[in-house]
Amino acid sequence: MVVDRSLLSQSSETTPLSPASSCGGIARECRTDAPRISVVISTYNRAAVLEDAVRSILTQDETTFELIIVDNNSTDGTRQVVERFADVDGRVRYVFEPEQGSSHGRNAGIRAARAPVIAFTDDDVRAEPDWLAVIVRVFREQPDVDVIGGRVMPVWPATPPAWLTRDHWTPLALIDYGEQPFEVDATQPICLVSANLAVRRTVLDVVGGFAPAFQLVKGSVGSVEDHELLLRILRTGRKAVYEPRMVVHAAIQSNRLERSYHRRWHRGHGYYHALLRSERMEHTGVGTLFGVPAHLYRQALEDVVGWVRATATRQTLRAFDHEVRLWFFLGFFQTRRRQFLERPRDQRRAEWRQLFRGVRRRMRPAAPGSVVAPGKP
Repeated sequence: MVVDRSLLSQSSETTPLSPASSCGGIARECRTDAPRISVVISTYNRAAVLEDAVRSILTQDETTFELIIVDNNSTDGTRQVVERFADVDGRVRYVFEPEQGSSHGRNAGIRAARAPVIAFTDDDVRAEPDWLAVIVRVFREQPDVDVIGGRVMPVWPATPPAWLTRDHWTPLALIDYGEQPFEVDATQPICLVSANLAVRRTVLDVVGGFAPAFQLVKGSVGSVEDHELLLRILRTGRKAVYEPRMVVHAAIQSNRLERSYHRRWHRGHGYYHALLRSERMEHTGVGTLFGVPAHLYRQALEDVVGWVRATATRQTLRAFDHEVRLWFFLGFFQTRRRQFLERPRDQRRAEWRQLFRGVRRRMRPAAPGSVVAPGKP
C-alpha cells in the first residue's frame, strides 16, 4: 500500500480544497470506477476502536464508495489496522496527516476524496447498514440540498446516571432532533455534527474546509469546528437538512458519564464560542463589557440565582443545569477579557463609551404613548 503524501498540504478556513476529480453531482460520476461517496474518518491513537467503525462502513448496503482513513499522526497501531483492511478491500485508502487536530485530519480527507459527496464519521462510531444509502437517496431526491446531518445515538458503557438526561447530550456529541426531517438554515442554525454529516464536494470547494482555529486538539474539549463550518455554508444561502433516517451509534467513554467532564466541556465550549463570534451570540442592544455581550451577563446572573435556589431546595438536576451554563460563561468571559486587554487602549475606551451610551438609552423613559420593542439587552 502506498501513502499519498501529496495530500498533506495545509488547509484553512477560506482556502478552497481542490478536488481530485471534477464530478458534478451524485448521479453523475466522472468515470465508471469513481465512487458515489467518499467516507472520511480522521483518527488519532484509537486503533483499538477503529476496526469496528471500519467494518460498519465496509458492510454498507450502498457499495459504490471509498473509505478514506486519515491517520492524524498516531503513535499506536493505527496504520497497521488500516493496512489489514486495505489489503482485502480496495475501497479503503490510508492518508497520513502530520498536523495535529481534527480539522487538519478531516481536511486531508477532503483533499483525498474523489466523489461528489463527502460523508464524515468518527473512529468510535458504528453506522447503520443503510447509512450511505439514505445519504444517496436524500441527495438524489432533493438536489437543492447541500448538507445532510442525522442522528447520533449512544452506546452506553454502563447505565447512565440519573442527571445525564437528553438535556446533557451535547457534550457527548449526541444528536436526536426527533423523527421528522426539517430544514436547517441561517435562522435556525442547529448543530449537525461531523460524526454523522454529508456535504456536497462543490460546497466545500467554495467555502473551504474545517477551520483549524476551532478544532479539537489533544487535551481540549468543547470545540465548534462542525458548527463553524455549517454556519459558513448557511451564510452562502445553501440548504441543509436534518434527516432522522440517517443513523449512527457512538460509543460513549466512561469518563463522560461524570459531572467533572461536563463541567470541563462547557467551559471549553465557552472558550470556543468566544472565538466563534456567531451573530446570534454577539447580538446586543446595549453593548459589551470586556468584550462580552450584555445579555450574557444577565443570563449568568439568572443562573447564579437559579443555582442558589435549586441547591437550597435540593433540586440537584436543576442546579446542575444552571451550573454548566455558568461554566460556559466562565470560559467565554475569560477568553474575551484576555482579548479585551490585548486590544489598544483607544479601542477599549471606545467599547466603554458604547456601553455607557447603550445603558443610558435603556434607562431613558419612553415617550408617552410609545411602544418599546422587546429585545435582548
